[in-house]
Amino acid sequence: MQRLVTLADLSTADVERIFAVTKDLKSKHAVGLREPILPGRVMALLFEKPSLRTRVSFEAAMAHLGGSSLFLGADVGFGSRESVEDFSRVLSEFVDVVVMRTHAHDTVVQLAEHCSCAVINGLTDLAHPCQALADLYTLRETFGDLKGRTLAYVGDGNNVARSLATGCAMLGVRFVLAAPPAYQFDDAFLGRLAKQVPGRDVSMTDDPATAVADAMAVYTDVWASMGQEAETEKRRRDFADYQVNAKLMSAAPDDAVFMHCLPAHRGDEVTSEVIDAPNSVVVAQAGNRMHVQKGILTCMLGTHA
Repeated sequence: MQRLVTLADLSTADVERIFAVTKDLKSKHAVGLREPILPGRVMALLFEKPSLRTRVSFEAAMAHLGGSSLFLGADVGFGSRESVEDFSRVLSEFVDVVVMRTHAHDTVVQLAEHCSCAVINGLTDLAHPCQALADLYTLRETFGDLKGRTLAYVGDGNNVARSLATGCAMLGVRFVLAAPPAYQFDDAFLGRLAKQVPGRDVSMTDDPATAVADAMAVYTDVWASMGQEAETEKRRRDFADYQVNAKLMSAAPDDAVFMHCLPAHRGDEVTSEVIDAPNSVVVAQAGNRMHVQKGILTCMLGTHA
C-alpha cells in the first residue's frame, strides 16, 4: 500500500487489514496504550482547503503512533513557485507520507505520480476515501457483519457519496442514493465502479422514503459543498424534499442509525432533532477518523503483527 487516492487503490483484503489494525489499536487506545509503531516517521499535511476533522485526526494519529507531522500551507508555494513534479520529488526526500486536501482531484493524482513517498487523499472534489473508510468501520462496530445490509444516502451524489458507494460495493453492502435526477451519479462514475466491483449493488432513486425503507443507516451531507457556495440557494430549493428529519427517519427500520460526515448545516439537510438523537452516530464517525487513519498509516508505513 503506497497510495490511497481513491478506494480503487485498495483491495477488499486491504480494507479488511486496515480495519483489523484499527480495531487492535483502538482497543489499546481505550485502555491508555499508545504504541510507538512509527517512530521517526514524518507526515506532511498539504492542505488547500480548511479542515477540522481531517487535520486534527491525522496529526493526532501520527502523534499516537510515535511519529511527527508538518502542516504545509500556502507559504510552501505548491502549484505556484515550481512545477508539481519538482515539488513532489523534493518533498518526498523529507517525509514518509503526504496527506493532501485539495479542490481538483487531478491535483492529488499528479502529486501521487511524482512522489516517491506514500500519498493519501484527504479530500478532493471527486473522492473522500478516508471518510468512507471511517464510516464503514463505524457501521462494522455498530452492526457487525455488513454484507447484504443497506446504506441509504440522501442528498447530493458528491465526493463522499461516491467513496461510500465504492466502499459499500467492496464490502458487499447495498448502497442507495436518493437525490434529484440532476444530482445523481453520472455514467462515468458508474462505469468505473462496474469495472472495479462487478458484483456491486448500487441504485438510485428520487424518493427518499423508498431509499431508507430497509436501511441500517441513513446518511446525508451538506447540499452545497466547499466551492459551491454560489449554488447554495438553488440547491436549497432543489433538495427541499430531501431533508433528513424525524418523518423520514420514521420510514427507516427502528434500529437504523443516522450518519453525517460533518460539518452539518442544521435546518437544511438535517434537523437538530435527528442529528442529536440517541441513534445518531455522527460523533463516533468523527472519532473513528483518527482510529482508521492510524490503521491506514500503520499499513502504509510500518509492520503490524
